[in-house]
Formats: sequence, C-alpha cells, structure tokens
Amino acid sequence: MMPDDAAFDTKYLTGIEALFLSFIDSRVRLVTGVAGYPATALMELLLRHQLEGYKAFWMTNEKAALEKALGASVTGQRSMVVVKHVGMNVLSDPLMTSVYHTIGAGVVIIAGDDAGARASQNEQDSRFYGSLAEVALFDPATPQGVYDAVMHAFQLSEQAKVPVIIRITDRLLDSKGHVIRSRQNETTATFGTDIWKLTTKGKHQRFHRESMPLLEKAVQTTSLNRLHPGNSMMGIISSGYLSVLVDKALSEARWAGHAHLALQMVSPFPFDMVRQFISECDKVLVVEETEPYIESHVAVTGKVKGKMTGHIPYGQVEAEHICYALDHLGESRIEKYTEVQTIRSRGSRPLCQDCPFMPLYKCLANIDVMVAGDMGCSIRAAPEPLQVIDTGFALGSAISTACGFKDKGIAVIGDFALAHSGIVGLINAVGSGDDVVIVILQNRIAAMTGGQEAPDLMSVVKALVSDTIVLEMPVYTSDTSNDAEDRLKGLLLSKLGQKGVSVVYLLGKCTKR
Repeated sequence: MMPDDAAFDTKYLTGIEALFLSFIDSRVRLVTGVAGYPATALMELLLRHQLEGYKAFWMTNEKAALEKALGASVTGQRSMVVVKHVGMNVLSDPLMTSVYHTIGAGVVIIAGDDAGARASQNEQDSRFYGSLAEVALFDPATPQGVYDAVMHAFQLSEQAKVPVIIRITDRLLDSKGHVIRSRQNETTATFGTDIWKLTTKGKHQRFHRESMPLLEKAVQTTSLNRLHPGNSMMGIISSGYLSVLVDKALSEARWAGHAHLALQMVSPFPFDMVRQFISECDKVLVVEETEPYIESHVAVTGKVKGKMTGHIPYGQVEAEHICYALDHLGESRIEKYTEVQTIRSRGSRPLCQDCPFMPLYKCLANIDVMVAGDMGCSIRAAPEPLQVIDTGFALGSAISTACGFKDKGIAVIGDFALAHSGIVGLINAVGSGDDVVIVILQNRIAAMTGGQEAPDLMSVVKALVSDTIVLEMPVYTSDTSNDAEDRLKGLLLSKLGQKGVSVVYLLGKCTKR
C-alpha cells in the first residue's frame, strides 16, 4: 500500500511510481481518464491514492475527459488526462482547437501506446499527434525520464499556453530506475480572455509567432535529449524505452564505439540536433516503436536504416531486433520481418465459456444476417469457433456501422461502448429512420479494461426508442443455454422483419468481475 507520496522509495522506482510522484510534485489539481491498456494501471493508482487537494475521475469518453481538464486549466488548476493511444483519436477535436485558443494552467495528456497490440484494435503511434496538433511531445525512456518529462511538460504547457503530450508504454511503466525528485510551486498561470479579440486565422498566426518558437527552443535545449558520443562512423537514434535497449546493446564490445542520440522529446522535431548527428556518421540506424516517426523525418539523407528499410520491425521492438539490425547495417534492405501474426500463431483469446451472453452469440451463429460488433468482449466472437461478428471498427461504432448495411442488420454493443460514443449512433439512427436491430449487453462495467463502472442509459434509450425490450439473462449453463438461444432467435428474427429501430437490452453479470 502507498497511502501518500512519502511511502515511495524515491531512490529506486518503477515508471508508474515515478509518474505518480511527478503528478504530486507538479501540483496537479484534476485528473481525468478513460480506461484502456496500458493507461488503466496509472489511472487506478491515482484513484486509489487521492490526496487532499486533487480530484481524479473515470470518464466514459476521451473528448469529454480533455474538455473537463481544459475547464480546470482556464480556472487556474493544473490538469492531467490519462488515455490509451486510440483515445487520442477521440480527444483530438478539442486538442486541435485548444492549441490556438490557448489555455491557463498546464494541461498534460498521458498517451498510453500499446506497442504489440496486446489489448487494442490497432497498433497506433501517438508521437504523430505532436506534429499533427503542433504541440510538444515527450517520449521518455526511464523512470527518471518520465518524472522529468512531466515536470518540464507542465512548465512548457504554461509558457506556450498549449497542452503537452507524454507518450508511455507498458515497458516504461514496468521499468525500474533511480529517481531524483524536485517540487514545483502552485501555478500562477491564468487564461487570457484577450484571445477573443483575434479571428481564428489570427489565433493561428499568434500561435506560430509566440508559442511555436518556445516549443522549438525547448526541444533543442532540453536535457532530456542526450548524445552519447562514439569513436566510429556508425550512429543510432532512438526514442522512448528503446533507448534503454540500445544502451544495453552498445555495452557489448563489438558495438561499443557507436554513437547514440537518445531522444525523449520528439516534437517539435529536433532538426538541428538530428541533422548535426547524421552529418557526423556514415550510417545511422533509427530504433523506435511503433511507426517510423523519426525515420520519416530523416530518411531522405540516404544514410538512414530502420523500419522503412526492413532493419527494424514495425510494432514492438525487442533487444534481438536491435542486435540483428546492427549486424546487418551494411545491407541496403532486409526482408527478415515478413511473417504476419495470426490468431493461431499468437494463441486464441476466446469469450469466457460461462459468459452470460453466450446464448446470444450461439443464436447469432444460426441467423443469416450481417452483425456489427464493438471493441469490447463481443469482438472476441468474430474469430473461430463462434464466427458471428462480421465487422467492427472502433469503440461505440457498432450501431452506426450496422445502419450502413445494405439490408437490415444487427448491432451488438456493450453498455460502456454505448455511453462512450454509441449513444450518438443511436440518436442518428432514430433521426434518420434507419432499419436496425440493436442488442445492448448491459453488465454495468467495462469488462475488458478492469471492471470500471458503466453508466446505466436504459431510461435514455427507452425515451429514444419506443420498441425497447429488456431481457434478463439467466446464469449460463448447458441446461439454460438452449432455451435462451431459442427465445433470442425468435425475438431477433421478429425484429429483423420489422421496419425501423428496435432495441433489445440483455442484462447479465460478468463472471470475471
């Protein structure tokens, strides 16, 4: 147990502990978060150990999470938003606007990237949001690096009057290292209402004249970007946790002479530093995950090897990948990483056999209809052996997707996904007069992300859709399954034969929570 910050050993900490302490030491007053690997663990830590003076909240939607943080900012409270990488897509709307509109107290967004896609619908690289939003982005490598990144980020956020992003990964959170702490005073940053005197174009011009120069200076002068000189003409550029793996590789005698530029702040891109480094090397290997963010900025030099040349695999990178790339740096291109992972090669992650909604999935297997699933447990019914979900794109997308089918289809959506953004799809379906059957699985939790409570929107749904039926699922056994399957099949076939929007609420309790 860690009831307060004094309970931490500040000499040797994990990355997640360092993040927690940086949060305390930077005087954050509000934190919002949306569940999702690998960000959930950090948010749960913040919720468990709330200290007097700050508040932490689970949110059902990342856009709303950032908007609440921005509200705290303009009233002089430092705030932090904790999301996973796909959540960056959802909060990008207010993020883009806030950059020009300006903020008050510092706002830091913690973006948890799932390199390896262990629990995600894609393998996205949040570093590109630094360039897209034109904000500072830190990609720390160690517990000390993540601690310092947070402390720097809040100061830079207030100086430039924009949010700042810090990218984390599971391996960074689990890593251990020495951490030296510092403390900041309460912020005095305020929101300037004079920004309303400018047009939207004027806000953009002001940003590039006042804010961007501060960000560009910061990336060129920060101590978080470090050069480790070498005595050979070979160099390595890395960012994030992979810098630790590169350092371990260079500790071997055969590569000890290679120079290493370890970047922990990558947006705005540190062109001057990187250009100078590359000019002093004959060959350069870029080691990064998940996408070739750094490499895409420097590949035109012709000296650079990395993901785009096949030397480093896309996605998560391991120590053996780095060693192999160093051994083959003289080759212009490598075709080693051509295997495509399958469910069979990785191992199946099927639905729980005692899932209360199993009768639904077995029933759907016997109905000839297109079914849109959502990014919850239902997506696990898409592969073998069930094969009942035909398509699924994003959290909350099932209803709108099914509304686009040529013929009337079925949307299967969980109650958390409905609250996240699916309710908008339902509103549009009713407003457009779509033909769709919507099956809402209500267990009152976000089952795949840690069991966070999901709001009950049943009264809202009933107000929107008069044709709403509520069924309580029995405890699943082989004896109850057939009756439940037959009942559901008859009900769904009946609703598919009708015009308009129909909703079937299935009430069940997750057996794993």
